[in-house]
Amino acid sequence: MCGICGFTGEVTDRDAVIRRMTDKITHRGPDSSGIFQDDSISMGFRRLSIIDIASTGDQPIFNEDKTLVLTFNGEIYNYRELREILVEKGHLFYTQTDSEVLVHGFEEWGEELLNKLRGMFGFAIWNTVDKSLFLARDFFGIKPLHYTQANGRFVYGSEIKSILEFPEYEKKFNKNALNNYISFEYSVPPETFFENVYCLMPAHYLWYRDGKVETHRYWEPKFNADDTMTEEQAVAEIEKIFEDSVNAHKISDVEVGCFLSSGVDSSYVSTYFSGQKTFTVGFDYGDRYNEIDWAKGLSEKIGVEHHYKVISADEYWGNIRKVQYHMDQPLADASCIALYFVSKMARDYVKVVLSGEGADELFGGYNIYHEPDDFAAYMRLPRGLRRALAAFAKKLPFSFKGKNFLIRGALPIEERFIGNCSMFTMEEKRSLLKSDIPATRPQELTRPYYDRVQGKDDVTKMQYLDINVWLVGDILLKADRMSMANSLELRVPFLDKEVFAVASRVPRRLRVNKENTKYAMRKAAMKHLPQATAQKKKLGFPVPTRVWLREEKYYNIVKQAFTGEIAQKFFNTDVLMRFLDDHYSGKRDNNRKIWTIFVFLVWYDIYFNGGAHESGDSVELA
Repeated sequence: MCGICGFTGEVTDRDAVIRRMTDKITHRGPDSSGIFQDDSISMGFRRLSIIDIASTGDQPIFNEDKTLVLTFNGEIYNYRELREILVEKGHLFYTQTDSEVLVHGFEEWGEELLNKLRGMFGFAIWNTVDKSLFLARDFFGIKPLHYTQANGRFVYGSEIKSILEFPEYEKKFNKNALNNYISFEYSVPPETFFENVYCLMPAHYLWYRDGKVETHRYWEPKFNADDTMTEEQAVAEIEKIFEDSVNAHKISDVEVGCFLSSGVDSSYVSTYFSGQKTFTVGFDYGDRYNEIDWAKGLSEKIGVEHHYKVISADEYWGNIRKVQYHMDQPLADASCIALYFVSKMARDYVKVVLSGEGADELFGGYNIYHEPDDFAAYMRLPRGLRRALAAFAKKLPFSFKGKNFLIRGALPIEERFIGNCSMFTMEEKRSLLKSDIPATRPQELTRPYYDRVQGKDDVTKMQYLDINVWLVGDILLKADRMSMANSLELRVPFLDKEVFAVASRVPRRLRVNKENTKYAMRKAAMKHLPQATAQKKKLGFPVPTRVWLREEKYYNIVKQAFTGEIAQKFFNTDVLMRFLDDHYSGKRDNNRKIWTIFVFLVWYDIYFNGGAHESGDSVELA
């Protein structure tokens, strides 16, 4: 795993500039670095050596006549097969690394190379002859890639913090990103919190030629369910392709470990790790916030060496600033800090870990995917009646069981589901944000994705939206940043295009039904796991923010932020304090809303207010 960056054109002292940009992402690759420059481009690279760990795997890497220059972040799992094909076609290789397959493959097939790959990647290829730059990102967006244009130069990097080192880029805050963040809890790609800095979207490539940027999509995760598929067929196909994927993802010249929780996803992955190491973290707040005993028990049964850590409240709060610095953008998913700790622990033992991300999106694992079934009978009532009941329920000044059901049941899936996370209502959003901050409906952003899956069932629509938005903006962002912050490579065998080819054919009834979510996948996992683990209800990674925010110490930390100058710049602070005080008193559970705003304030202080990113748990926001 590595980090890449670069820029076109001339700038003052460009040698120092590319070195600063490259050094800024040293954590992504502490083993070595490399730089390529000619009259038109400067390319930087940091390496975490995994395959061909000798110096022959260092980058940049060239084709035979050095007309193509590659820097690459990721792993190509079918590189040996592709290498054989390219050798037969006459290409000469000078390393054993998977990286070199990309430069020769691009020379041979051009853009068609991408659909031949199996892996995770973000890479740049510079053509020294026609002065064109080609960037590409993997199928699901496992590996990041960002870019901007600044004063006639094209600038790119694995992380935004690298781009910020480019002197011609004027750092400006993107208010519209805050608008979307308040709804989704993350910055929704391709926009970022930095004006004119964008994510290259998953399964896209980019050409920069003659001063112009062109992006194209080369693959799409389309669901085409085969309703003739039986349960036995689905289970057999899932088991076969998943074993194949795990084995491919274990290819490495260094030891590979595995993250392990109590859930079926990582547990299923771990069953292929006999004799190796697993890693788990938890909190000392009872079973609800601690999966360590589950993980220890499973590790004993499958014969792996298990390592774990209990995270204290002070440790967690003491690393909020460090985590938000590494995230580049605010992410209100509280589990990202826990992911930082488990990555840090794992890095003491291994360089590579496998994890279970992606199973929920591909196979239908989130509990909210039950909602279409829950609403099925109610949705048969006339729409006018449902709308009238919803309007009546909204007007009632008190809560009651079923109120949310009546309100949500009046809406089609395109209106009620904006992704796996939905934070503030539009009414709350308008009352919260200052008047100069946009406050648009999140459905404006999700509508184009729903348009792509018209005619599909509601569960499939939800999965498609989550794969394209939630998975990219939250799940994979935190997985990459928290592992790379600790110079650890994280691999996700569920997010494999061959696994998706099977998942896309699984009938809706074998994904989500009355019995469980991820029904067929759990049946496949049950052949390797105890039934209790395979059938365990989706829990997520629970973090006790709800508890902490009712303790005076942490209440006061957040209160200080909510009444500070930064908060006053963007928010109506009386509304913030109402959310905080209602939670503190036990009147309402506002912990996720509070956390969303607090994390943004911490992040803004680091990136736009000059705040240090490692200052302990007393978060002072001027």
